[in-house]
Amino acid sequence: MAEKRRAGVAIMSDEQLLSQAGVSALLRGALLRLLECRPEDPVGFLAEHFAHLSSEAEDGASERQSVSRALWHLSLAHHSHRSAFNNNVRVAYELLTQGVPRRLGVGGVRGRLYSEMLRCLCSEGGLSGSTAAPLLRRIQSHDYESVPFELFRQGVLTCAVFADYIRKSQCLYAAVASAPDRPAERTLCQAVLSTLREALETADGADVARYLEASAKISPAKVAQAMAEVQPRAQRHDGLTMDAQEFEDAAAALFIARVRTVS
Repeated sequence: MAEKRRAGVAIMSDEQLLSQAGVSALLRGALLRLLECRPEDPVGFLAEHFAHLSSEAEDGASERQSVSRALWHLSLAHHSHRSAFNNNVRVAYELLTQGVPRRLGVGGVRGRLYSEMLRCLCSEGGLSGSTAAPLLRRIQSHDYESVPFELFRQGVLTCAVFADYIRKSQCLYAAVASAPDRPAERTLCQAVLSTLREALETADGADVARYLEASAKISPAKVAQAMAEVQPRAQRHDGLTMDAQEFEDAAAALFIARVRTVS
């Protein structure tokens, strides 16, 4: 031990070692379970308890690896390349269903994994947590549910399209703002949001990508026209502004309101 100290190696005390490993909490939890259950074979009960904890830790690591691999496959093709995208969605789905038992002939991705993957998709798509949260609440599943392929595909597509849609809305805000470091006039923002709402209302159909296509059809000329129509009112309400986050939240709400709720 003296040699290790001389070599500059820090030696933890027994208390520090137990604290860092979380042993005290594990033992406390095990003893509480023992007192609660009062088994006939306390030693066997504790052995089974710790074996279960170890299995859960291994399952968690395996699930994280599966989600990471699924996300990688989903990143290989943009959703506009529909055939390649659908193939990658199928691969991701099969990765996440490996090792999942089929009950009564019904299989699928665990709801917990599905929801975690959607959250990661939104994050990798550049969406902030606050922007993505309302959408995720509509499309995620309960942890105990099994998600069939078509629902899985639709959820993945919705997140991918939503990320592109938000980037489009950010461009619209930039077109309205007079300067990058100053908020835009509220009346002008409301006019552009109204134009965006009208575009989304024309996008009938079950394919969520239609909403992105509709928003993409809002040309600079159409934005300029909407701004010109409300310019006199904007001058009368001088001082009222809307920042980029408020505009993004309003644009996101227009999209999310048209997404089917998963129950």
